[in-house]
Amino acid sequence: MYKPIVGITMGDSAGVGPEIIMKALNDPDVYENCRPLVIGDAKILRRAGDILNSRLTVSSIKETSEAAFKYGSVDCLDLDLLPADLPIGRVSAEAGNAAFRFLQKAIELANQNQIDAICTAPLNKEALHKGGHIYPGHTEILAELTGTKDFSMMLTAPKLKVIHITTHVGLIDAVKMINPERVYKVIRLAYDTLKKAGYSDPKIAVCGINPHAGENGLFGYGEEEEKVVPGVERAQQEGINVQGPLPADTLFFRATRGDFDIVVAMYHDQGHGPIKVLGLEAGVNITVGLPIIRTSVDHGTAFDIAGTGLADEMSIKEAIRQAIELAPQRAV
Repeated sequence: MYKPIVGITMGDSAGVGPEIIMKALNDPDVYENCRPLVIGDAKILRRAGDILNSRLTVSSIKETSEAAFKYGSVDCLDLDLLPADLPIGRVSAEAGNAAFRFLQKAIELANQNQIDAICTAPLNKEALHKGGHIYPGHTEILAELTGTKDFSMMLTAPKLKVIHITTHVGLIDAVKMINPERVYKVIRLAYDTLKKAGYSDPKIAVCGINPHAGENGLFGYGEEEEKVVPGVERAQQEGINVQGPLPADTLFFRATRGDFDIVVAMYHDQGHGPIKVLGLEAGVNITVGLPIIRTSVDHGTAFDIAGTGLADEMSIKEAIRQAIELAPQRAV
């Protein structure tokens, strides 16, 4: 059976990324199911290993063809962008720039079919901006560097999947950005993604914008009727099993009960909150609509515990697992 090569980007090296990667790659089961390749900085990865008292070694390589993919020695495509004494747990322009470069390299390798999927450790948006890269986060970088116009963030946790109409914008801007075309496109992305994952007839539910989904105009200024309903109806006309807009305060409970396979959230906190309540450690962020597979942890850089060895690796292990599942199968 073909074992996909999963490129794991280190994210912000001043955060917990290097530590959770070393913890995850200490599990031999990871190597049973894929060929992991860290894209980052070998000396920083070794430092993380020292913090963890890890027995793993780190192999610094310059080309993917040099990777051995053997448990016990972590293959690191070493871009060598950081000083050995990079401060841990602090915002740094150097770390922000490096996080961008790691991802840029991963996208290049994916486009060249040298890796089959990308799994990203967290970056810090302030550091990213200080490093000269003005993006809200990973999702928008991936979209721009792959030339993708229609994309969305999907979050998964035990018993719940959520896909977003808007993400990293303020609430007032989010409401302005919601429109029938975007609602339809995200419903379509959700449908296509779940069909590829083996769902025969995905059950999709769409959140309202206002409390009680506007309650027939009682709350708000008719945003549901103007911005959401036309997109839902268009999807329904194409045979997609979608309902909405529905009140968000009960919808997420219904989804976890099994009434729906995925929820379409209108804005960042509407979708992120329920996911993180259900499983912060096991949550995974998947960018759908890209020409390449990308999964990610659903937590931040955790500067407050970086360097202590306390960071939990469950989310990145789950992200690697989902990258393996979604990666294209190639001939052995």
